[in-house]
Amino acid sequence: MAPVLRPRQSLSAERFTTYFKNLRSQPYSDPNTSRAPGASNNLRCIAWNPLGTLVATGSSSKTLRVWNPEKAHVKFSTELKGHAAPIEKVAFNPTKDAELCSVSSDGVVKFWDVRTKACFNEVSGLGDAFTLVWAPDGQTLIVGNKDDALYILSPTSTTPISSHQQPVQTNQVAFCWSGTKVFATTGDGRTRILAYPSLAPVLERAVASDDDRKREFALSGHTSSCLTAEMQPTARFLATGGSDSVIALWDTADWLCTHTLTRMTGPVRSLSFTFDGSYIVGGSDEGNGLEVCHVETGEVVHTVKTAGSCPVVAWAPTRYCLAYTDLGMLRILGVDVDKK
Repeated sequence: MAPVLRPRQSLSAERFTTYFKNLRSQPYSDPNTSRAPGASNNLRCIAWNPLGTLVATGSSSKTLRVWNPEKAHVKFSTELKGHAAPIEKVAFNPTKDAELCSVSSDGVVKFWDVRTKACFNEVSGLGDAFTLVWAPDGQTLIVGNKDDALYILSPTSTTPISSHQQPVQTNQVAFCWSGTKVFATTGDGRTRILAYPSLAPVLERAVASDDDRKREFALSGHTSSCLTAEMQPTARFLATGGSDSVIALWDTADWLCTHTLTRMTGPVRSLSFTFDGSYIVGGSDEGNGLEVCHVETGEVVHTVKTAGSCPVVAWAPTRYCLAYTDLGMLRILGVDVDKK
């Protein structure tokens, strides 16, 4: 049996392996999604609330559900009804533990109070939307669609604050912890650094052949489309993942790629750091198994055995609990379901 850890207690690489090797993952079965067509790819998104006490999932069967990770049976979960299309992304307000936002592929964004199950605001007409991220202060958020438009929304407004058409295919957006910059991953393998809320390029460099011209500086670390980005909790590194199966770790002081993780199979669809920033895991819709790597060394410290591919991964914000999709089902490693 693994030793009991206090919240926010960090583990060394040696103790990490010892702690996790005897743990079993807990399945969370949703009858609405397990019977849906294409169930192996049904669960599309996972999000923890800021306290790590709730986990939200969204699926292609239009089901939005909030789970109590300590109680795996579906009767202890909350279903939020209202979406008329597949749910592409969910995210809790980083400053409010019961405020949830979800976006569906029909361009509808809904804001929920999990305690009352009420949808207290809705924004529609955002196109084929598929990505969503809150600003760190919880006052605004960014939603992106497949036509490469980014919308800035407020949970108190039924219309976007502003819209910004991007000049290149934009896959996902991540914030820095100050909320003054965002990182936009692109189809040409780069990660753009943009000011927020203007979404103008932050850094530019002179073109060698013309002293009067300047070119936007971006992080170029992937040989094909860059799909996802995640800022380390300590903010020393920005991680990016691409369709080239590579995870790149960028030093945020000088924006150099210090090292890459190349053991993944298939496109890197999601990334997640542990709460202390010491470990990282990537999710892919190819292969099986999840490899947890030490951020500083790139060493694989633990492999999570899975039945199939796991495109979505999410570490809890306060403890070593890993939520992930496996054959269309939510599973969590490190949770104590016997806790009284």
